[in-house]
Amino acid sequence: METIDIKEMYNYFKSRISIIIMITVIAAIIGGFYGLFLQTPKFQSTTSVILKNDTSQGSNLTYNDVTVNKNLVSTYSEIVKSKKILNKVIKNLSLDYTYQELYNMIGVTAVADTEIIKITVTDTNKNNAKVIADEAANVFVEEIPELYNISNVSILDTAEVAEHPYNVNMKKQLALYVMVGLVLGFGTVFLIYYFDRSVKSREQIETKLGLPILGEVQEYKKGSK
Repeated sequence: METIDIKEMYNYFKSRISIIIMITVIAAIIGGFYGLFLQTPKFQSTTSVILKNDTSQGSNLTYNDVTVNKNLVSTYSEIVKSKKILNKVIKNLSLDYTYQELYNMIGVTAVADTEIIKITVTDTNKNNAKVIADEAANVFVEEIPELYNISNVSILDTAEVAEHPYNVNMKKQLALYVMVGLVLGFGTVFLIYYFDRSVKSREQIETKLGLPILGEVQEYKKGSK
């Protein structure tokens, strides 16, 4: 296996620094162009609901009530994305979405060790994201009494209109593309170096052939004396 001379490779990289810079700049330009003109901005709005004790019968909150509510959190999280809930949201808001499309836009998470459920909607229209999130929470709260015959869910926080798209961050994206460009640049130069079989120095001849150099011819430049 051919060994690699680190010093020789370092000098080779220095002589090809323009290739590395060029590839890095191209990667940054492509990344910037994609982020500014091709990437679709998406906005997220989040609302939250909380499970509470049903005090309609005048009962006091007990440890058992809290435990039951926590056990219901995972079930309720699935109900939010059910056809019963989302189809009603589509109907109420006259949305031009199918159930599956709206299902893919909604994320439901249960906050660990709490009785809180967060409903997050992602949309290319920031106002739609807010309206859909609020309506999903409202419909969910309305439907639970019918499904479980208890009123133990209420809205904790309403959604807000997102000021900035969550998936576009030009500074981070440019930094990422610069890093990618550097990796590609160094990788390209390394491959060129590795597969380049030309002799680059007298030391390389002595090393590979095992013969001493008796003399060398200087490069002739036209016009020189």
